[in-house]
Amino acid sequence: MITSVLVANRGEIACRIARTCRDLGIRTVAVHSDADADALHTRVADTAVRLPGSAPADTYLRGDLIVKAALAAGADAVHPGYGFLSENADFARAVQDAGLVWIGPPPEAIEAMASKTRAKRLMGVAPLTEVTEGDLPVLVKAAAGGGGRGMRVVRALADLDAELDAARAEAASAFGDGEVFVEPYLENGRHVEVQVLADTRGTVWALGTRDCSLQRRHQKVIEEAPAPGLTDALTEELHTLAVRAARAVGYVGAGTVEFLVAGERAHFLEMNTRLQVEHPVTEEVFGVDIVAEQIRVAEGHALDPEPPAPRGHAVEARLYAEDPARGWAPQTGRLHRLAVPGAVRLDTGYTDGDDIGVHYDPMLAKVVAHAPTRAEAIRKLAAALERAVIHGPVTNRDLLVRSLRHEEFTQGRMDTGFYERHLSALTAPAADPYAPLAAALADAHGRSRFGGWRNVPSQPQVKRYAVNGREHEVRYRHTRTGPAADGVTVVHADARLVVLEADGVRRRYEVSRYGDRVYVGPTALTVLPRFPDPEADHAPGSLLAPMPGTVVRIAEGVTEGAPVEAGRPLLWLEAMKMQHKITAPTTGTLTTLHATEGQQVEPGTLLAVVEEAP
Repeated sequence: MITSVLVANRGEIACRIARTCRDLGIRTVAVHSDADADALHTRVADTAVRLPGSAPADTYLRGDLIVKAALAAGADAVHPGYGFLSENADFARAVQDAGLVWIGPPPEAIEAMASKTRAKRLMGVAPLTEVTEGDLPVLVKAAAGGGGRGMRVVRALADLDAELDAARAEAASAFGDGEVFVEPYLENGRHVEVQVLADTRGTVWALGTRDCSLQRRHQKVIEEAPAPGLTDALTEELHTLAVRAARAVGYVGAGTVEFLVAGERAHFLEMNTRLQVEHPVTEEVFGVDIVAEQIRVAEGHALDPEPPAPRGHAVEARLYAEDPARGWAPQTGRLHRLAVPGAVRLDTGYTDGDDIGVHYDPMLAKVVAHAPTRAEAIRKLAAALERAVIHGPVTNRDLLVRSLRHEEFTQGRMDTGFYERHLSALTAPAADPYAPLAAALADAHGRSRFGGWRNVPSQPQVKRYAVNGREHEVRYRHTRTGPAADGVTVVHADARLVVLEADGVRRRYEVSRYGDRVYVGPTALTVLPRFPDPEADHAPGSLLAPMPGTVVRIAEGVTEGAPVEAGRPLLWLEAMKMQHKITAPTTGTLTTLHATEGQQVEPGTLLAVVEEAP
């Protein structure tokens, strides 16, 4: 019987595994890098062990240190979570060789499926060995791992070598394995997967389907179960193929078999020999705790002959600290507040006051809604996200709400090209026009209680804010009865609540302030100085770092004085184990190049200047 589990992971999944272990009466051991010393997953575990001597980005890839930590803490089992070493057969063997229980599939099954090239051959699908113009577009993909890292869509043969290099570097950084392969890229397919669960007695459950078609940079954003719109025949075929894949490698535990579905055809993609990020939607539909089942299977218990019957529909949205309107750039900083209302499930690795750093994936939380029907689940999730209080770095919350309410999604007509078609519309600024006024009134009340009224005409008070990159100037006056603004009745105003009435409609605004950042409901505003510093602006054509990261590569031929074309890659930044391409904003001459390979940069760091051609 397992009594203590070391969770070889961090963040949300480590917290989620710890929750189930606590419910089962099992003690937990957390491991952490120096950057994660005060992370939530270390605080919810019974014991925490520092992993010494590694850079933060690589700490959780040190299997030798993790096994040593498990033994030192007295754990008798290891759960790998997802990502990092979860699909590393050598790590699984090291855990078993140390006399610990491995809560996962046999190392041999991991080896058979962890390399996507071997998995495809096992399922009768071969990757491309040569690429011609007729094969395009193609997908470059990491042979080990997943999560969108080491993946590139190539549409022009001239770009293939550069994208192969970038994918290899990204895969090596994320998984310790730089092997990549190339396969045909099917436009506008649906990403559908089947959750499997197998015991040591030969029973294999197929726990329904999931649709994960809404993706950015090949990472899933919104997932649901069951996948909508599949015929019974196609669903049965997917279940059969998934069970066949699991049996072919003697699978044990939880795993996922992924497919690209086009029409009534299912194309095998890969088998993930681990717990998936999106497993909660399956849990909600089938009423199963998959982590608990993983532990029971690892203890040698048998599954029931048949899985439980599904009920209703579940939808999950991944809340990221990222800016979708700026190339999905990851964001960092203090998360002052995270609260999601309503009867929804919140799986997170953060709590109020935590810092979001540069070393790891920027996912803040998974929000899951379950309801009797798909339409009800979507409506429930969209409302919860819309009303959520998220004070901190920029997030994809607005994108999630708009995506959930988009006609293609609500009608089940989405595919993997959804964001390529609709990103501009989904990220168009739509801040409340009265938010700046509410911020100004709350700020004035907090500072002065609206003192200073005089019985003579005076100049209005003026405050300036930035909202979604645009400046807004607000004017109001102090009067005998309180503050006043043209066209708006100020019903109430204090430092935390402002009530305004315009055109007969009354609106309430909850206001919070952290330094120069103000949150008015869901709208984030930055306080601007009354008189801007004219020297603060950069020259036209300046390229500023959009995120904290490391300059990992300068494009060949990029030197000061060289001509460049608009859109040409100039350099690559690595942040959170993803490489981000920085391109020329215009056609002209590269007059300044400040960036150097290996340089650590902060947001706003000047990287280069391109002077536009006359």
